[in-house]
Amino acid sequence: MKNKGKKIIINNIVPIVILIMIVMAIPISGLSGGYLVQEMISRLSRNSFLVLSLIIPVVAGMGLNFGIVLGAMAGQLGLIFITDWRIVGMEGILLAVIISLPIAILLGILGGYILNKAKGREMITSIIMGFFINGVYQLVVLYGMGNIIPMTNKKIILSRGYGIRNAIDLKSIRQILDRSMIVKIGEFTIPLLTILIIGALCLFIVWFRKTKLGQDMRAIGQDIEIAKSAGIAVERTRILSIVISTVLASIGQIIFLQNIGTMNTYNSHEQIGMFSIAAILIGGATAARASIPNALGGIVLFHLMFVISPRAGKELVGSAQIGEFFRVFISYGVIALALVLHQWRREQENKAERKKMMDMQLSGGEK
Repeated sequence: MKNKGKKIIINNIVPIVILIMIVMAIPISGLSGGYLVQEMISRLSRNSFLVLSLIIPVVAGMGLNFGIVLGAMAGQLGLIFITDWRIVGMEGILLAVIISLPIAILLGILGGYILNKAKGREMITSIIMGFFINGVYQLVVLYGMGNIIPMTNKKIILSRGYGIRNAIDLKSIRQILDRSMIVKIGEFTIPLLTILIIGALCLFIVWFRKTKLGQDMRAIGQDIEIAKSAGIAVERTRILSIVISTVLASIGQIIFLQNIGTMNTYNSHEQIGMFSIAAILIGGATAARASIPNALGGIVLFHLMFVISPRAGKELVGSAQIGEFFRVFISYGVIALALVLHQWRREQENKAERKKMMDMQLSGGEK
């Protein structure tokens, strides 16, 4: 019983530590419970789709997919085009999704192929791949649009006649999803349509994991060699997991930016991977195991820390900037801690497996 409790604490050390810090910081910040609940509702609807897009590659044994930034860039390209064509409202959102899908699929296939060449090092490879595709994205948006790709909306084009401005106002689609179906419960406003879309994604993930493809991904995640022996097309299945993740991330970025209402053309996507992965890790996920509760719980904890820490920093030392530094430190620190714990657990499992094999050999020799 004691060992079981110790194991539970070790497996959930990250969310436990963050929760303790949040409980200590809430009274210091002076923020009301109602304000924090409304903020969490808003941030869950804004960020959940992106964080949930990380789950399927983890099931397939590919670790935490920092490459979701590829999907985010595909989503942003869709938003640039609908802004140029002046497509507004729900039609604009749907068209942005349609435009982003083929781009996200192509980037997902490319990403999956590259990650197949780097088995065992998928996470660091996906980070570098994100930097590479970011360079291509900036080349296309800064020099190709208006030069090679025709653009007609002068408001989003740089004064030189080509290239997209640093910031694009998304007023034509601002909070279209969030305001389409609103439910008020007491003082809280719930964006029902966005919540329903996130719920549909959760149901899709649950259903997908029970399908033949989902079971194949789980088998690959458990042991790639045994999966090969069972006749599973390992390379193809791993590519499909990255394609699905990239496509979901492109839709998630569109949902995220319609909530914000503005798009930083060259930077909006850059921290998506880092912050989404930090959120799911804070929820108790690891590089080998992730679930829907990990994603949703992590968003709540991560964003509670985001909301509280600047105010707590201001109350404690008179500077909100301290809180900003603290939450950035936590974002990167929790990723480092989770990866160290993942490696430590892997080594412990390997050590236990070796000990078991040696014991079996010794018992066989004695006979």
